[in-house]
Amino acid sequence: MTGGQVCDNNLHIAEYSTMASKEEVMNIWKSCDCVCFDVDSTVCQDEGIDELAFYMGKGEEVANLTKVAMQGSMTYQESISKRLKILQPSQKDIVEFVTKRPPRLTPGIQELVQKLQDRNVDVYLISGGFVSIITPVANELKIPLTNLIANKLFFYHDGGYAGIDTSVPVCRSGGKPEVIGQLIQKKGYKNLVHVGDGATDMEACPPAHAFIGFGGNQVRDKVRSGSKWFVMDFQEMIDSL
Repeated sequence: MTGGQVCDNNLHIAEYSTMASKEEVMNIWKSCDCVCFDVDSTVCQDEGIDELAFYMGKGEEVANLTKVAMQGSMTYQESISKRLKILQPSQKDIVEFVTKRPPRLTPGIQELVQKLQDRNVDVYLISGGFVSIITPVANELKIPLTNLIANKLFFYHDGGYAGIDTSVPVCRSGGKPEVIGQLIQKKGYKNLVHVGDGATDMEACPPAHAFIGFGGNQVRDKVRSGSKWFVMDFQEMIDSL
């Protein structure tokens, strides 16, 4: 398999591809004290915002924007702004969607999270999706909501869509590295691993100490070619522990 990078904050990112190896990434994984997972197309089989769009009858237009964003050819803030402008989901839309479309977890993620937690590894969900949609995912995986970092939607008193909380780092490009950097600084993690399927996930290393590319739901060419360890299912990660 092709495979991500081991990240040393004292090195230039261009040097990682030649210095890191799959074995080094795996060694950090085996001794990790924190794991951060992307949610859409990683922990969950689908892209949450795409599923919401299909539910609201605006699926194809939004899915095309998501695809462009995941390939890294559009800034995240531009992508999320365009998609929300199309959707403008009301509070009622969100509640009904979460009720009628429960999350479809990727096979193996529950066992993997449980195994990490049994080893006293802190587990976080870091997503450019929405807290209101991802909360059921965190609950099902028994991940504290304090360990969920995602975008927050604002609503007017009548429940109409009012915008997005721009103070949350993940609403913009570079948000995941910012969040992970804050976690390392605050918690002192020595072996933090980030796992995800998209370009924004790969960019989170550094400051993450290692990155594992995930292709079990969607294979992004940029991530597959840029990852020292690229996995197609969570069982490989479970077995390596």
